[in-house]
Amino acid sequence: MKYKTFNVLAEFGTNTYLVWDEISREAAIIDPAAQSQSLISEIKSLGINLKYLISTHGHGDHIGGNKSINDNFNVKNCIHKDDAGSLIDPNMNLSTYWNSQIIVPEADILLNDCDELFLGNEMLKIIHTPGHSKGGICILARNLLFCGDTLFADGIGRIDLPGGDYSTLINSIKTKLFVLDGNVKVLPGHGPDSTIEDEKVGNPFVGMMAR
Repeated sequence: MKYKTFNVLAEFGTNTYLVWDEISREAAIIDPAAQSQSLISEIKSLGINLKYLISTHGHGDHIGGNKSINDNFNVKNCIHKDDAGSLIDPNMNLSTYWNSQIIVPEADILLNDCDELFLGNEMLKIIHTPGHSKGGICILARNLLFCGDTLFADGIGRIDLPGGDYSTLINSIKTKLFVLDGNVKVLPGHGPDSTIEDEKVGNPFVGMMAR
């Protein structure tokens, strides 16, 4: 599996990821944060078939580029069923808080925990990790974990937004992410990457350092 990171919404520092199978050239884009012609051009230049648009959750700083991707590529829009309403409701996706009105195409695929999507023969496993939002998910692709705003390097997602809950988030991380192999690379929705092992040891909220 190959992946590339884009930062197209500098004011929020949101990580947008493109992941693809080198053999089939099928690809998924994860959390296109804003409309970006450079992002569109980069995808087209790679000669890949963009198959899925996956939203790790429904906040506006992660879905702002969904419409642009839909306008340029024939993709299936995927989001967990509990966050699906955020795609079409600026109040739910919180974009009204920064004087915007983000409304993007509705979901084609409503995701659930343990669902599987495929890029060629490569599997993307959906892991439901509520706590930052009710429908927050992580996506496991071999040794890559695209984890949205669930887990950060030395941090966790905010829990003070609608649908957030501290104990739920901590439980999601400990029971669903920390059971993964320590070498799995953590690719968060904001900030630098990490590994499961590094977070199990050093994360001040959920790691050994928090005890």
